[in-house]
Amino acid sequence: MLALPMAAALRTPAYADPAPVERMDVSTRQITRFEIGRDRTQFGPLEFVGGFEMTASSRHFGGFSAMRFLTPGKDFVGVADTGFWFFGKVTRDAEQRPTGMADFRMVQMVDETGKPIEEKWRVDAESLALRGKVATVGFERNHRVAEFHIDPNDMRAPFRQLDFLVPKNELRLNRSFETLAYAPEAGALKGALVVVTERSLDKQGNVFAAVLSGPRKGVFTVVRSDGFDITDGAFLPNGDLLLLERSFTIMQGVRMRLRRLPADSIGKDKVADGPVLMKADMRYQIDNMEALDVWRRADGALIVSLMSDDNQSFLQRSLYLEFRLQGE
Repeated sequence: MLALPMAAALRTPAYADPAPVERMDVSTRQITRFEIGRDRTQFGPLEFVGGFEMTASSRHFGGFSAMRFLTPGKDFVGVADTGFWFFGKVTRDAEQRPTGMADFRMVQMVDETGKPIEEKWRVDAESLALRGKVATVGFERNHRVAEFHIDPNDMRAPFRQLDFLVPKNELRLNRSFETLAYAPEAGALKGALVVVTERSLDKQGNVFAAVLSGPRKGVFTVVRSDGFDITDGAFLPNGDLLLLERSFTIMQGVRMRLRRLPADSIGKDKVADGPVLMKADMRYQIDNMEALDVWRRADGALIVSLMSDDNQSFLQRSLYLEFRLQGE
């Protein structure tokens, strides 16, 4: 763990060349039914809006670990665990259902000299949070939480790293920072950044997490259950944390679920748990679901967006799905 109170500034050369931007044409196949072969749209408090499967010819396409919208439901930024940024726009029909991707491009992460980083272990990006024009990224293997200035045409090295509070010796090699999310400013966490690991467990089998600032600053844990691992999360307007979770076994295949952690369960020394809102298995249009964002549609509906990581394997798919969370 960094031996500084909160952040360490990094020296970035003023004249490093920007990383090259690779623009891609993304083909999509519409998904109109979430449950395969059935027309129902209601799944607990979540109503399926629509989605699509994505493909592109570039060898760099895929591996999507986290995404956040820069503008509600339209422009987005994301990180891939192969060490790339990705940017684009979600296109929509007249009923505001998602139809495809436009202006999609990927940018390789670079070091302090502006040189692209080729070693995956150095840039295994798994989580992303936004505040203004700053992107905060969580990495595993080489465990760290770093901040970057957002410029799709000129993505540089990070300008500082944050103290993530969780003892570094407790972080598992390929199971660390899968979730970064800013809490609402008006809530009990006062806009704090929260980090949650995938499967770095304490002696009770709970997942390490931390609130990095504010009145509840400190390490806490999240209950792990039924073999699910945490892959992303985002705060709801009332301060509850919505977690995306995934499970894979040979017998059951891939499963996903959404779990809601109450705001009052998050903070130093707490053990957070909450109700499961939805579960899905191979009978549904899912894959290795890794990315989640929550945003407000123009008509006031609260939308949950999900994206999958295909591990750049021909056996898996890159999916984008949307649900309306009712009762918010």
